[in-house]
Amino acid sequence: MKCFVTGGAGFIGSHLVEYLLEEHSVTVYDNLSLGRKEFIAHHLSNKNFKFIEADLLEFKKLKKSTKGHNIVFHLAANSDIGNNEITDTDLKNGTMATYNVLESMRLNKIGQIVFSSTSAVYGEAKIKPTPEDYGPLFPISFYGASKLASESLISSFCHNFLMKAWIFRFANIVGKNQTHGVIIDFINKLKINNKKLLILGNGEQSKPYLYVKDCVEGMLFGWKNSNEQINYYNLGCEDTTKVNKVANMVIEEMGFRNVNLEYTGKDRGWPGDVPQVRLDTTKINKLGFNARLSSNDAVKKSIKEILNQKS
Repeated sequence: MKCFVTGGAGFIGSHLVEYLLEEHSVTVYDNLSLGRKEFIAHHLSNKNFKFIEADLLEFKKLKKSTKGHNIVFHLAANSDIGNNEITDTDLKNGTMATYNVLESMRLNKIGQIVFSSTSAVYGEAKIKPTPEDYGPLFPISFYGASKLASESLISSFCHNFLMKAWIFRFANIVGKNQTHGVIIDFINKLKINNKKLLILGNGEQSKPYLYVKDCVEGMLFGWKNSNEQINYYNLGCEDTTKVNKVANMVIEEMGFRNVNLEYTGKDRGWPGDVPQVRLDTTKINKLGFNARLSSNDAVKKSIKEILNQKS
């Protein structure tokens, strides 16, 4: 198949490309705002690989670039969700970008889309672990709102133009090529000052952390093994890890001692942060996929990989 991957030079996208190239040809479309060309540079000599540096808001270029492909893996988004000062970032780079992707698909008669959504669409869910049919959905971050709006656009395009979609609501994804997030934040702070570590919130925030290769394998498994018009799955692991635990694992792996943990206080790291996340993964488990690594093991492995990558 000819696969078109938005955000393919990014954290998760670069791993997805590795898997897709084993069986398919791949075009990566990325504006490199968060992605890095170095993550995909080793593919540039591959005749089955093409890289286009461009923005999804450039519709004419996007329409031309998607022509001739069989499927779109849409991973591009503003995933640096802690910054809420500019309120239209996710509207443009999330919702509007998704509309442009879908419209280019319609015009070029591309019938399949695999979409990276997020557990943030659930907001502060009253039911935990939270299943896919939980509602009503009231996200509390602009990122979560843009992903939920994108899911709605995907559903509408599928109904009106007979497309098929696979929507995956991710837990917190960690691993090699990660460019931001709690692990990166802690590593960078400790490199500047290894005597103290400032933690956003109270450190009791607890979420499932999914290893990036488990994430990609879960997406591909769901795509290959479900065949409804709209297929949607939580993608995570059953257990969770507290932020304090992440901090202590980073400190230990970096070889520091007697680090003073300081806190900004309150139960969340920033406005829009959901402090307690539990995902019900029964649906994809019954389909036949289970994450290989637990949340703690995913964090531990990722810390090692990120430190090795940065050294």
